[in-house]
Amino acid sequence: MTRALLVLNTDADRKKATAWAWDAPVGTRIEWKAPKRSLDQNARMWAALTDIATQVKYRGLKLTPDDWKLVFLDALKREVRIVPNLDGTGFVSLTKSSSDLSKQEMSDLLEIITAWGVQNGVVFHDEQEQAA
Repeated sequence: MTRALLVLNTDADRKKATAWAWDAPVGTRIEWKAPKRSLDQNARMWAALTDIATQVKYRGLKLTPDDWKLVFLDALKREVRIVPNLDGTGFVSLTKSSSDLSKQEMSDLLEIITAWGVQNGVVFHDEQEQAA
C-alpha cells in the first residue's frame, strides 16, 4: 500500500488503523489530522465571502469571493505565497486550499470573516435568512 486514507468513525476503523500500523514497513509515515471542515461550514463561508465581495471594495479594488478567501486565509495565518507566473505577466497563488481546513480552523476562519464584515458594515444574508 503506497497511500491510504482512513477516517476513524467506528471501532472497526480503529482496529483497521492499528492493523495497518503493525503491517506497515519501517519508514512508513503516518499523519494524524483533525476532522475536516463540514459542508455547512463551507456553505456559510462562501455565502459570507459573496456578501463581502458584493458590498465592499478593498483598498479601492472590487475583489471576488475567491480573492477574499485568500485575504482571510492570510488573516488565519495559513501560509499564503505568491510567485510570478511563467511569462512574467502576473502572479500565481501557491496558497493551500480551504478544503484542507479542520473544523476548528474553519470555525476560526468564519469568526475572522464575520468580525471583519461586521466592522465594515457588511449585511450577511445568511444571518437574515436564519432570523426569518
